[in-house]
Amino acid sequence: MSLLKETLESGKFAVTTEMAPPKGTDLSHLLECAKPLVGRVHAANVTDFQSAVMRTTSLATCKLLKDAGLEPVLQMTGRDRNRIAIQGEMLSAGVFGINNMLALTGDHTVVGDHPQAKGVFDLDCVGILQTAGTLISGKDMVGNELKGSPEFYLGASVTPEYTPIEVQLLKMQKKINAGARFFQTQAIYDIEHMREFRRLTKDMDCKVLAGIVPLKSPGMAKFMTANVPGIFVPDDQIERLRAAGKENWVSEGIKMAGEFIKQLKEEGLCDGVHIMAIGAEENVPAILDAAGL
Repeated sequence: MSLLKETLESGKFAVTTEMAPPKGTDLSHLLECAKPLVGRVHAANVTDFQSAVMRTTSLATCKLLKDAGLEPVLQMTGRDRNRIAIQGEMLSAGVFGINNMLALTGDHTVVGDHPQAKGVFDLDCVGILQTAGTLISGKDMVGNELKGSPEFYLGASVTPEYTPIEVQLLKMQKKINAGARFFQTQAIYDIEHMREFRRLTKDMDCKVLAGIVPLKSPGMAKFMTANVPGIFVPDDQIERLRAAGKENWVSEGIKMAGEFIKQLKEEGLCDGVHIMAIGAEENVPAILDAAGL
């Protein structure tokens, strides 16, 4: 059984993190970052051509992390594969014993480093979840019997800060109906917004892991608020970071992330957290320390 599934379904507070494969074949830094996380996090997501940028695949990186003792979460987007390739990738994950998968529709290719690439989008997030359920049942999408089937604990994403929130709630329910059992949220910084999101989703048949992205600078915070849909950093947090001084921005951001995780856990506002260090995976242990995890 998936450790992530066992943890969440038993009511324990789960911790996941995110690993971004490099653009190239040298994964030594990523694997070094993974070592201190073994036994400290329940699973690590491996991004699937994050932001439509060409990199080493999620599947290959998941296999290496699993071999290193860290439970992986395969990410699967619909942008780059048709339904044949998506099913084949899922079966390959099953061969490697990868038991967690997060389904995403995927960013459009125009935002990435190969804007001339053609997006596929044969299946969206809901379609990917439904397809995974079909494979788990022992058949492919057209009803052919499989010789061995994968086992997945299925997840999806959600944006608590999205306006109107009703749109996200409808999408969440569609994803749950399609098989999603856990959700990892977009980065959230406002405790009041998380309280409201918990109130709105507490009766849904799923687990929610709050997305944590440590702030690295006041500029980063202001940029995300202005340019990334669904992210809002309160002014008092930006001011606290600025007051810490440039030389302390990273350490103060880690401290703030740790404090926020503690508050989320103490108030029972989520079932776990998903820590996204965004290119600074080496800082995840310090975030865990700051959170007392």
